[in-house]
Amino acid sequence: MTSGTRPAAEHAIDETLVRGLLADQHPDLADLPLREVASGWDNVIYRLGERWSVRLPRRALGARLIEHEQRWLPELAPRLPLPVPVPVRRGRPGRGYPWRWSVCAWLEGDTAADASLDLPQAMRDMAGFVAALHAPAAADAPPNPYRGGALSSRSDLLRQHLAVLGGALDGRAVRERWEHALAAPAHEGPPRWLHGDLHPANLVVRDARLAGVLDFGDLTGGDPATDLAVAWMLLPAGLRRRFRVEVGDVDDATWRRARGWALSHAVACLASSSDDARMRGVGARTLAGVLGDPDD
Repeated sequence: MTSGTRPAAEHAIDETLVRGLLADQHPDLADLPLREVASGWDNVIYRLGERWSVRLPRRALGARLIEHEQRWLPELAPRLPLPVPVPVRRGRPGRGYPWRWSVCAWLEGDTAADASLDLPQAMRDMAGFVAALHAPAAADAPPNPYRGGALSSRSDLLRQHLAVLGGALDGRAVRERWEHALAAPAHEGPPRWLHGDLHPANLVVRDARLAGVLDFGDLTGGDPATDLAVAWMLLPAGLRRRFRVEVGDVDDATWRRARGWALSHAVACLASSSDDARMRGVGARTLAGVLGDPDD
């Protein structure tokens, strides 16, 4: 494994393709202004006019995630206290493009990885969102081998990422904190609905307030500790403790596992974002928070 950049696209996506797909399948939208605004690991995002976005997978893995959003977000969104990009139109393969795609509501703002936040208010808003989402998951919730399961499932990846980073961080401290998290008892009770990728670059900020949550492709059912890792990715120590109280019903074992998830995400960001300064910054801040916490 070498120092990471995002995976290569498995199908080329450009404005000509997107406008052609719209013309074929949603012609009433095809003449609206269109511009690319983001290209992540799994999807490319175009802004369409003032009200919409177009979300297209750039690799096969992302295509499966789009289908999860199309199936479940319309059902989950009404009970969530923050806006989410519910698909309002569905796209199908065409013009040589092999996957399903979505037209979603556009959420105006910057991401929490880029914008200043009223952190006490963000803590309350994020806790309310997590508490509302973490209801018992449906029996047919999307399976996800990377999120929501046992924390130990991340051990091999953690070791690989530490090998990539070498002396760029304190590997001994990371391993000690990881073992502490692994020693926590496993999740008991029913699987809970999880966002699965709740980090600052997936949080929309407007006027220093949280204004939406993006990218539900990793949606699944499982251990709520997976999402609670956002406390270390978003908040300073004092507000993390208040966040735990605001969410409610977070026992010591769940909190320890959550810190382990945050550690895993931090190291992954540092090892896999050589072409993404924003996510490197998220990784560095998260790692500092995790290693600075007491062993409670």
